[in-house]
Parts: sequence; structure tokens; C-alpha cells
Amino acid sequence: MTEHNFFSIDRLVEFGLGIGIAQQMVGMMNQYMQSMYVPGSIQSMPKSIPSIYYVAIDGKQVGPLNDCELSQLIAHGKVNKETLAWVPGMNNWKPIEQVPEILRVVALAPPSLPNP
Repeated sequence: MTEHNFFSIDRLVEFGLGIGIAQQMVGMMNQYMQSMYVPGSIQSMPKSIPSIYYVAIDGKQVGPLNDCELSQLIAHGKVNKETLAWVPGMNNWKPIEQVPEILRVVALAPPSLPNP
């Protein structure tokens, strides 16, 4: 066998090492691509933990409430921006207008129906 022959030991070892490195690179790229979220892709976003809220109505603690329940209280006028609220992780109760987690729900709540 000559040195320039494809089937020489040196060439076969180089080829095998090249294939091994390429497989590792492809594996790493696939791992990173699977952990990425691309907006608009078929892949869905990771499931988030359901939000839990507590509010004070007429001096009494109401909760735990989910997004839908809180939205209904807002729509019926039982909760407004001055209503005290608490979410897990907060130290103290605060007015809703100072709680970003609840402001998101307020923004998604439909407005009141107009009077005919």
C-alpha cells in the first residue's frame, strides 16, 4: 500500500476520527436546537406553573384564585386597582396596580358591556 492510497491505515484512521468528531458536533447541535424555543414553530413553549392569586374583598382574604376566577371578579367590579392582592413570593399585600402578575390578567380581562 502506498501513502496516497485511500485504504492505507493512516487514511482510514483519519477518516474514522473525522466521522467521530462530526457525530459529536451533530449531537451537540441537536441538543442545543431541541432546548431552544422558536416563536411560531410547531414546538410548544414549556408548560408554566399555574398562577395563584389572593385578593382582599370587604376585609376578607379571597383565594387561591386562578386567572379565570380573578378575571371574573374584575369583570363584575368586585376587584379594582386599589384592591389589595398577594401572590406567592411577595412579602406583603399590595394594591393590584403594583402587582405585575395581576396587571397581566387585568389587561386580558374583557371590558364591561356597554349599556344599550
